[in-house]
Amino acid sequence: MLVERLVESGYAYWYKYRGVGNVYFAVLKFKDFGKLSRLDMSKWPMKPRRFHKDTYPGTPWNMGDFILWHGCGLEDTCFETAIGKGRPSWNIQDPAIVTKTLGFEIDVACGGIDNLVRHHDYNIAVAEAVSGKQFSRFWLHGGHLHVDGQKMSKSRGNVVYTDDVLDRGFSGEELRFFLIYGLYCEELNFTFERLAKAKRLLDEVRSLVADLKETRPLGEGSSGESSIAAAFEEHMNNNLDVKSAFDAVAQKLKEIYHKREGMSGLELKKVLDNLRKVNYVLQCI
Repeated sequence: MLVERLVESGYAYWYKYRGVGNVYFAVLKFKDFGKLSRLDMSKWPMKPRRFHKDTYPGTPWNMGDFILWHGCGLEDTCFETAIGKGRPSWNIQDPAIVTKTLGFEIDVACGGIDNLVRHHDYNIAVAEAVSGKQFSRFWLHGGHLHVDGQKMSKSRGNVVYTDDVLDRGFSGEELRFFLIYGLYCEELNFTFERLAKAKRLLDEVRSLVADLKETRPLGEGSSGESSIAAAFEEHMNNNLDVKSAFDAVAQKLKEIYHKREGMSGLELKKVLDNLRKVNYVLQCI
């Protein structure tokens, strides 16, 4: 159990709050705490302070030790465990699940942009304090999805479900394209008008691909390397810039389309093979 191992190693400790024994992470004992969000630790108080809730409103830093385990007493939910009755905090749930299923070293970790402050640095501290190894090689923080310029919420009544989109005649692939056509770290505003615009762009590329598939090659001559996959990879390697990557593919397709009648069978095959590689990632062409 992660809590036990952290207590045994000195990274965490028991402390009674309102008569209940909780476990807190000793932030100052973990080297490079806050490295993901580039937190300035020179402002961190030397005198111990503790924050007793799982989460707090907004995204300011709580300058103190964060809770790992809620002892039974103040919480309604309690489990019988090796360290007594209680429940794990949100800050240890993610690393507990990830390390149990994938181990202590993963390639990519994802989450909302609001998790960049506090939560993901807490996750790093928990996992790396136990293993001594880098928890994740890459971190991706997605921008929030809004609807008509407002945050989706049940109280506002503006939640859009997948079935709502399908009922309006759009396909799952078209919705996927709308959601990925941009920078993942930027806020995205959903409207059906913008979805329709994205659909028209996708349809244009699909039409080009369909025409290329129907093209009858003139021969089987030698071919140079197709540049479609290379252009796609170049932009995807720039912080997963899907929009620029797709636009580059679309431009290459238009150029190829105008000279398709003079292509050899080998050239055409290479183009289509490159498109399959691209679509293996996009899954919508």
